[in-house]
Amino acid sequence: MTTGEGLTVGAVAALVGVSVRTLHHWDRIGLASASGRTWSGYRVYDDDDVARIHRVLIYRELGFTLAEIGGLLDDPDVDEHAHLTRQRDLLVGRISRLQEMVSAVDRLKEANAVNTPLSPEDRAEIFGTDWNEEWQDEAADRWGDTPQWEQSRQRAGALSTAEWKEVKAGADALNSDLAEAARAGVDPASPEAAALAERHRASISRFYDCTHSMQVLLARMYRQDPRFSETYETLEPGLTRWLEAAVEANARANGVDPDAATWG
Repeated sequence: MTTGEGLTVGAVAALVGVSVRTLHHWDRIGLASASGRTWSGYRVYDDDDVARIHRVLIYRELGFTLAEIGGLLDDPDVDEHAHLTRQRDLLVGRISRLQEMVSAVDRLKEANAVNTPLSPEDRAEIFGTDWNEEWQDEAADRWGDTPQWEQSRQRAGALSTAEWKEVKAGADALNSDLAEAARAGVDPASPEAAALAERHRASISRFYDCTHSMQVLLARMYRQDPRFSETYETLEPGLTRWLEAAVEANARANGVDPDAATWG
């Protein structure tokens, strides 16, 4: 609840997404204290108090201890903006490394078909003669310890050869529609582009549950990995960046900040 004097601890807990017990602890240790009290003695937080709590949460997400956070927030000589900028750069670098770990092959070669029980002859019939057996080993090295790998392995292993052909046909149709949209100059932020982005996400989710945040990282990886970008650019010059823009716009529309996208 709120009072004329500020926000109660329960209201702040609901607002910032932490427990009342956590706020009581932070108050006791002087990390983020309530600056006021009601006439009946209840803690109340003003706008500055809540802003400090948000800063505590940011630093905690970056891996700082509560003692370190208190020192950063209370040291008048600390340039907090510069410090956060450096931490953001480190996070961006970490995201880039995660993107590299999520790389493999396009269409159904994007971490999906690598787990199939299909024979080499089946793969050649379905995917063409450009299938490289080394892709499976590469993908296993990169993703073998992830939940998505296990999920993909189980789902892919249950598909028959006929079902794989249906999947391949669906992927080809999707790629054709993506290329046509880019060729026609469809706005990546339009409803038409959003529908295509959702079709793209659904094609991945057939093998492992793909969130909008994960799809953002995949779309960026398509642009960064020449094996992916070559596939899309062969379909339509500029398609790689168009798909990335469409995926990011659709993510925003679904409440995901592309700049803060994470895998999982």
